[in-house]
Amino acid sequence: MRVGTRWQPLVTCGSGRYHASMDAFMDVRLQRLIDEGPRATVLIELPGGRFRMGSTWRADEQPVRDLMVGPFAVALAPVSNAEYGCFLQATDHEAPPFWSDQRFSHPAQPAVGVSWHDAVAYCRWLSALLGRSCRLPAEAEREFAARGGRPDVLYPWGDEPWLDGPFAPGAAGTDRPLVLGSTSPNGYGLYHMAENVHEWCSDWYDMRGYGEGLDAPVGRPTDAPAGARRASRGGSWRHRVKVSRIAARSSLPPGFHYNDYGMRVYAAAGSTGPARANGAGT
Repeated sequence: MRVGTRWQPLVTCGSGRYHASMDAFMDVRLQRLIDEGPRATVLIELPGGRFRMGSTWRADEQPVRDLMVGPFAVALAPVSNAEYGCFLQATDHEAPPFWSDQRFSHPAQPAVGVSWHDAVAYCRWLSALLGRSCRLPAEAEREFAARGGRPDVLYPWGDEPWLDGPFAPGAAGTDRPLVLGSTSPNGYGLYHMAENVHEWCSDWYDMRGYGEGLDAPVGRPTDAPAGARRASRGGSWRHRVKVSRIAARSSLPPGFHYNDYGMRVYAAAGSTGPARANGAGT
């Protein structure tokens, strides 16, 4: 028997009544997602292609290598509290430990405290809801998507970190994730690919994996050794260095619940009406 906090509604799932002054700037697609729930999930189709994965900044990002990824789809933004609440309501899944904390409970904030196992369960549930195969990404897919079609840059916007605002290095006053859409998207139109919350990947984390001839874009999602950590990508509101380089890797044990860990949905390539990224494949 599991012991833990059960889901308590933050907003009525799919109520269509979420409005707040905080969302005045929000992308209309994100607004619809918050209002209507996961059925309004926007999946951006990426055709894949060859790109240079890794960097020389840290040992676990080396060696830099040319890698080919196949086509896939990726959600516009991390999963929000509004979306995750619908999952909890439908499944009676155990709520994250921060679910009732007002710093993390705004419907348009990314859902945090989501373990790797929780993220896999959400993808399984969403697959049935949308009628297409949803999943967590391989690290290669996550890095390809974060790059936004821009080769040889450190961050989605270029080579310089943000030097002002809530995600500047060492910035004070940020004690929670920002609501979705509060920063500009990357070249593929994807929000928060370098900041806000870490996002789980399917792969188990191997700090020496790049040096072992690993060239399959699916990475290492299965056959994890006992005690293996799962890979994650993206920056965190909680860290002193809040913005992540595109190639930077992170990891956490799959059962952990951290208040700067969330998730983003990926899916097999398909044609069910989702948008195509501007400039994808060029």
